[in-house]
Amino acid sequence: MKTSYHTYHTYREIMSQPEAWQNAIDATSALRSEINALKAEGAYHHIIFTGCGSTYYLAQAAAALFTSMSGDHAQAIPAGEILLYPNTAYPNTRSDQKILLVAISRSGASSETVKITEQFTDHKRGKSLVITTEPESALAAVGDIVINIPKGSEKSVAQTRSFASMYVAVTAFCMIWGNKKQEIEQLNFLSGHGAKLIEEIAGLAEQLGRNLDLDRFYFLGSGPRYGLACEANLKMKEMTLTHSEPFHFMEFRHGPMSMVGESAAVIGLLSSEQRPHEQKVLTEMEQLGGQIIQVAENDGDFSFNSKLPEAIRNVLYLPPLQLIAFYRSVAKGLNPDRPTNLTAVVELDLG
Repeated sequence: MKTSYHTYHTYREIMSQPEAWQNAIDATSALRSEINALKAEGAYHHIIFTGCGSTYYLAQAAAALFTSMSGDHAQAIPAGEILLYPNTAYPNTRSDQKILLVAISRSGASSETVKITEQFTDHKRGKSLVITTEPESALAAVGDIVINIPKGSEKSVAQTRSFASMYVAVTAFCMIWGNKKQEIEQLNFLSGHGAKLIEEIAGLAEQLGRNLDLDRFYFLGSGPRYGLACEANLKMKEMTLTHSEPFHFMEFRHGPMSMVGESAAVIGLLSSEQRPHEQKVLTEMEQLGGQIIQVAENDGDFSFNSKLPEAIRNVLYLPPLQLIAFYRSVAKGLNPDRPTNLTAVVELDLG
């Protein structure tokens, strides 16, 4: 059975993603001078990360990471919301204040993201940074700075390799902007740890994915990991048509825990700094009968053992969760490459 997994684009893309991570690091590092020059312009009082679907969740993770690493406040807003309600996204600004828009799209063709970036440029609101896997795309054509990650490109509909590689690019960008010189150097160890992790965890991911006694999944993550929990939840929905929801750790106690029972998997993206608090939530859910799955640097069901700073190793949470969704999709007789009702690019007639 295992050999047949290689016939799926999704499987090959998940397993090969560390190479794309390095491509993302190299592409972003090559633009260090341009990024530093952008920061030197100053007066970026408002930083917005945006995208659609998976890349909106990436924007959520990115905004939290950017704020924590740079000290400058950033927020994530879906591109569709900026398109429909620009006055809620762009505050009134003086002429000496500018906005930095970070637009993220795998295809570079998502209609809402392309449109708002064009409008942002036309209205001279500030500068835009584009992150994509398609260098010749419409979005890449309008960005002031463009981080291209061609090795993150995919044939599958559900994003796996592309999401992770664009997240790594965001991580590198945040570190350059925040002048985290030591962390920037350590980024180059990330791909090696990723390849090792994927090899080690495939068996357990398959076992969990093929457990069809589980009928609901809850992904818990806080801080920069909440956006990653949202993305893991989306992969479970897209690939497996399974009830799935993301929550912040502490928020899960406030109502959602009523859904926990023997058929529920509660997957915690555990940090190192706040693990005691996060672990308490998982322990409580285990007492309610839920199957607890811990993803962590050490002492988890999936352990990284990377010794990398937390901000760098966040991407390591993704491969185990992507693989669980992949294996569950196949176990249910679905096609993970072509999720129900979805296309790889959402292109709309926006008039």
